[in-house]
Amino acid sequence: MCEFHSIDDGFGMNIVILGAGTVGTSIAETLCQKRQNVSLVDISRVVLDEVGERLDVRTICGSACDAITLFQAGVQSADLCLCVTNSDEVNLVGASLAKSMGSARAVARIFNPAYRDVSTFDYRRHFGIDRLLSLEYLTALELAKAIRRRELFAVEDFARGDVEVQQLAVDDDSKTIGIPLRDLQMPRGVRVGLISSGARTIIPGADDTIRAGDRVTLIGSRKQIEEIKKLFEHTILPIQNVIIAGGGEIGFNLALLLQRGRYNVVLLEAHPDRCRYLADKLDQSTILHADTTRLSELEEARVGKADVFVAATGHDEDNIVCGVEARELGAKRVMSVVRRPDYGNVLKRLGIDVAVSPREVMHRQVLGMVEAGPIVGRTVVAGGDAEIWEVEVLADSPITHAPLRDIVLQQGLIAAIDREEYVRVPGADDQLVAGDTAIVLLQSSSADETMKLFTPA
Repeated sequence: MCEFHSIDDGFGMNIVILGAGTVGTSIAETLCQKRQNVSLVDISRVVLDEVGERLDVRTICGSACDAITLFQAGVQSADLCLCVTNSDEVNLVGASLAKSMGSARAVARIFNPAYRDVSTFDYRRHFGIDRLLSLEYLTALELAKAIRRRELFAVEDFARGDVEVQQLAVDDDSKTIGIPLRDLQMPRGVRVGLISSGARTIIPGADDTIRAGDRVTLIGSRKQIEEIKKLFEHTILPIQNVIIAGGGEIGFNLALLLQRGRYNVVLLEAHPDRCRYLADKLDQSTILHADTTRLSELEEARVGKADVFVAATGHDEDNIVCGVEARELGAKRVMSVVRRPDYGNVLKRLGIDVAVSPREVMHRQVLGMVEAGPIVGRTVVAGGDAEIWEVEVLADSPITHAPLRDIVLQQGLIAAIDREEYVRVPGADDQLVAGDTAIVLLQSSSADETMKLFTPA
């Protein structure tokens, strides 16, 4: 076991980061800028010394799976432990150990999509971890948000993915216009979370009505939302042709997110074995064996006819080059995954419309977790007018004292309850209990009042 280098205590939360690779170091840098107390664990003393020269962090040399190392890092009094090594298994075990040893929250980064698939096994609950974060899935989600501009596609990992949020434009001849929400006979598992227009954004009550031109945000299961979407909009939108260059985890997840909607998805991948894997997993997408660094193969894939071209290979330079070539071939919108921050300034000049940085996506997720009190995660929506909170329900907090029908939640609603045996949108008769996780949609102006309901007396 190596000795550790320490610094004087600073301000903010106590955060332990396991793994001083690119992801861990960049997170540490962001948290230091936010004046958090950061301890960084890695098996390489050389790497830690390099980081320690640049950042005001405490460094501990040792294994992320070793209880003695974690004890020296202070996980027993940590507000948050982030496990972001390059090994899924190390991250799962390290986060589980940290949680068992006393860390208030523990988060593990995972790469293998099987670990996120709760239909086969719930790894998060088994290991007692608060959240599993897939950087690749988060990046794909960010790209999907930019492509699906009419929909609010923003709540990754809230309620284990069982609750979806979609924003719909209300058609002028919709039968819902002018009718109080209580009379719309919505399914029990779906709620209207937001009504917004250019002039207003509200979290509606039962007596509020929808106007022509409004956008409504629906919260519920994908199946139920799909069943009632026609109440609000029935205009048939044209199918969009989306071509994704790169069949890695980002490209795969993006295709998976889009192929169930109004998109014709074509995925270009250079490796035959990966092509076979993608063809097996993506039954509604077209998989083409193609080298996206070759202009002739982009032409053969009819990239110039694409409504959206997404460069999502594992190399920034390849993404930029094939993005530029796609623009020159005639693709209407060009998006690119770019990992190096110093490339960001030149992309617009090269004709790339949207650039997504996995590092920035991860940083937003982590900063959403750096909250005092019971808030586990926080996402800003509706241009900053509203927020979605993931809140740990604590014993003796006022929100537990009565059924939801008797709880006065100013300008907010409980969008979902995550309980041991289920995740669902609650009804008026449901009551939160200690140990639940509540997904709360609220207007930003009511944040202080909402927090009081989740703060024990």
